Amino acid sequence: MAANKSRVMHRSLRETPPKAVGGDGVWLIAEDGHRILDSSGGAAVSCLGHQHPRILAAIAKQASRIAYAHTGFFSSEPAEELAERLVGHEPGGLGYVYFVSGGSEAIEASIKLARQYFIERGEPKRARFITRRQSYHGNTLGALSAGGNAWRREPYAPLLSPSFSHVTPAFAYHEKRDDESEAAFVARLAAELEAEFQRLGPDTVAAFIAEPVVGATAGCVPAPEGYFKTVREICNRHGALLILDEVMCGMGRTGTLHAWEQEGISPDIQAVAKGLGGGYQPIGAMLASGTIVDTVRNGSGAFQHGHTYLAHPLACAAALEVQKVIAEEKLLDQVKERGRQLEQRLTERFGNHRHVGDIRGRGLFWGVELVADRATRQPFDPKLKLHQRIKSAAFAGGLGCYPSGGTADGQRGDHVLLAPPYIATSGDIDMIVERLGAAVDSALKNIGHGA
Repeated sequence: MAANKSRVMHRSLRETPPKAVGGDGVWLIAEDGHRILDSSGGAAVSCLGHQHPRILAAIAKQASRIAYAHTGFFSSEPAEELAERLVGHEPGGLGYVYFVSGGSEAIEASIKLARQYFIERGEPKRARFITRRQSYHGNTLGALSAGGNAWRREPYAPLLSPSFSHVTPAFAYHEKRDDESEAAFVARLAAELEAEFQRLGPDTVAAFIAEPVVGATAGCVPAPEGYFKTVREICNRHGALLILDEVMCGMGRTGTLHAWEQEGISPDIQAVAKGLGGGYQPIGAMLASGTIVDTVRNGSGAFQHGHTYLAHPLACAAALEVQKVIAEEKLLDQVKERGRQLEQRLTERFGNHRHVGDIRGRGLFWGVELVADRATRQPFDPKLKLHQRIKSAAFAGGLGCYPSGGTADGQRGDHVLLAPPYIATSGDIDMIVERLGAAVDSALKNIGHGA
């Protein structure tokens, strides 16, 4: 092995990324001193930025008491307090929480709890799940089966469960017909979902799973007005559960603590992660309604699932302090205010850009979609890897952002996702858009397409 070759299996096995050696609010600091403005919070994770003193102090305090105790024997004070903060007031009927180590685990737990709930109710036929194309629900085999990210699914297709089927996403930019109103688009999606229930047999469907605002796969796609109310009605009519994946879009990212608050509905089960702990410790959670948990409690008495690091005391202590900071510093108000500024700046910079087809999002969660032709919405050739070029140009210019490919159909299309920390200042927002604009134009110039 070469002396400078890393033993770590990085995302790219052909190159070793630079080492991050420090953090300072919205900034990350590389080993060579290069300062990177973290405009995406990694992957919409670092909602309070880096090295927040209150969070570091909370972790140190908990570590001095007890770092780990297996949930087969003990609970812990931070786990109990965090649960009370999240669901003590039973938001939308969600009365219980199950703490895991990340988003994929939260989705796995959600799928399993839905299945066990129907077994305990005496409805064992309910073993089917309906999800959407161009969605992302995690990288374990169960979560990957639920997701609709074609590129991520392809190598593992023979291993994925046939219990999951996929319908058209509520992705107006690519799926709404030019002669179709928003209401008609929602009605068509509802009819397709209803038809899928009928195809499978309504009494065989356990749940419909969806992201309220689609994250990494499609680039911050909110649903059309009324879509989730219609979905909720269909699930209710057929006795199926609604599972909402807010791993990326939840915990304040869109301007309300839960993204579903803006849809006028609530789920039966919800998955959260990234903004829950802000990256200070690995943590995710499944939130579930009292009806579901009480059914299992009064039946077998135990959720037949588990992981080694459930409700980890250090992780719960970090997440608890993150949530306290968000509430005490009224950061959801700042997310709304800075979100309006980010939307305005993106529109000013890219609204008339001949290779920007769509700017979309909510709160501090925005996507910019690149196209070869605005009139036809034709994506760039995937071989150009435009999103990777933008990422590299941005990084060289001192900006960390989250570009991805396959936006349009899983294979074609490029977008950039922005998810700045909730603590970002007005000046930070201006700098993010300025640096992103330079990176986009540089990448386009390098493939022979001027701005």
